[in-house]
Amino acid sequence: MSQKIDGGITAGAPVRQVATPTRTAATGDGAARPVEAVDSLRLTGEATSLQALQRELSTAPAVDNARVQAVREALENGSYRINPDAIAQRMLDLDQQLQA
Repeated sequence: MSQKIDGGITAGAPVRQVATPTRTAATGDGAARPVEAVDSLRLTGEATSLQALQRELSTAPAVDNARVQAVREALENGSYRINPDAIAQRMLDLDQQLQA
């Protein structure tokens, strides 16, 4: 089973500030002073790690051609051995992971 992650997350600066128009705030003495509102976004360490993983996976090939060729040659020359116990154990492991 494979899942493709294509969430459209772009790699950028972890913090981006956006300034909104300046407003005027009244003080108790009748004088006005400018007030500047700033929005910011800070990514968590987990989000940054996910972005790095996405970049890494997007550049990796989907298929290991060397492994495919090795299995193909082993099948052709009869040296490929199937281990049903290992297959069954991996299926059980996967089932257990999916239930967790």
